[in-house]
Amino acid sequence: MRALRDFTGGVGFFFQGLGWVARNGRWWLFGLIPALIAFAVYVVALIFLGTNASDLAAFLTPFADTWSWREAFRTVVAVALVLGGLAVAVITFTALTLAIGDPFYERLSGEVDPLETDDDQPWWRTLPRSIRDSLVTLLYVLLFTIPLFFLGFVPVIGQTVVPVVGALVSGFFLTVELTTLAMERRGMVRKDRFALLRANKSSALGFGVAVFLLFLVPFVAIVAMPAAVAGAALLVRTRLAPTPPTPTPNPPSPAP
Repeated sequence: MRALRDFTGGVGFFFQGLGWVARNGRWWLFGLIPALIAFAVYVVALIFLGTNASDLAAFLTPFADTWSWREAFRTVVAVALVLGGLAVAVITFTALTLAIGDPFYERLSGEVDPLETDDDQPWWRTLPRSIRDSLVTLLYVLLFTIPLFFLGFVPVIGQTVVPVVGALVSGFFLTVELTTLAMERRGMVRKDRFALLRANKSSALGFGVAVFLLFLVPFVAIVAMPAAVAGAALLVRTRLAPTPPTPTPNPPSPAP
């Protein structure tokens, strides 16, 4: 029961982020710039994949040359390649957008989540580390998504269990990417960030799955990216690493 409550609470943090950017429209527009650039890159890549999916499927399945139903089989493979490419695009869209827009989203996250003691560094110093961390996260994603890709061909399981597991895996790693900014500003390294998210798995999954499903809708990923960054900052500030309230200074003692 608590896990379900934490999951729905995680979903709620995205809508809190959406509410924040709705009240601060200039920050929403500010956060759209890197998302638009990343979206253009993925549109070109997915169009290329879609137009060459049949040839790629034939290249990957030479063993099917003598099958009487090879065309039907390769059509299924081609569709799976396109769907797999779309899923990878959704997962890596956040990483690429954050890499492109690191200085943008650093400021946005800091505005949503102000800290008294901020371990903030210039973006040109944090960018190499952010790219390295994103590549490590992508490696973890591939360790899960490649087996899930092949399991997708298994009847029944591939059409029921695999999509659900895929959404959960993708959602968790989206949360990993999106919460990096707020956690790094607290001086947390990658190992500590992963440990904190695993300890709050239900909240992390709720937030990430909501973002993942929205990012599957064309163009929504662009307009929702600033809200996702804001929501992740609120998730860290409120649930994962709560920021203690600023103490109220005591009034000066009266002179004797």
